[in-house]
Amino acid sequence: MDKIFIRDLIARGIIGLNDWEREKAQEILINIELFVDLRQAGDSDDLQSSVSYSTIARRVQAHAETAGRLTVEALANDLARICLEESRVSRVLVRVEKPGAVRFTRSVGVEIERGLKDYV
Repeated sequence: MDKIFIRDLIARGIIGLNDWEREKAQEILINIELFVDLRQAGDSDDLQSSVSYSTIARRVQAHAETAGRLTVEALANDLARICLEESRVSRVLVRVEKPGAVRFTRSVGVEIERGLKDYV
């Protein structure tokens, strides 16, 4: 299967369980792989036959910045659902990280893989 990827999308939003995490927006790092059949888009050179990564990126970023989730697991699940709303996407891999959230680490987070059947 072909892939469209969005690498290192940065959002600033409220995420976390602790009171101090709920007071001020934090940096959230998002990586996404969209599994899509790109043969028709490649043959036609027409964006209508593909998936607009800029549209997906804007929707994902807007949600991450306004959702106010407690866990990265819940946010990743939300973002997977958003990606799968695009009819051409059959599966998605979503990675959500909180840079600097744990001392002595660059970042911590989760990576989930979801398909259409996961949200039926």
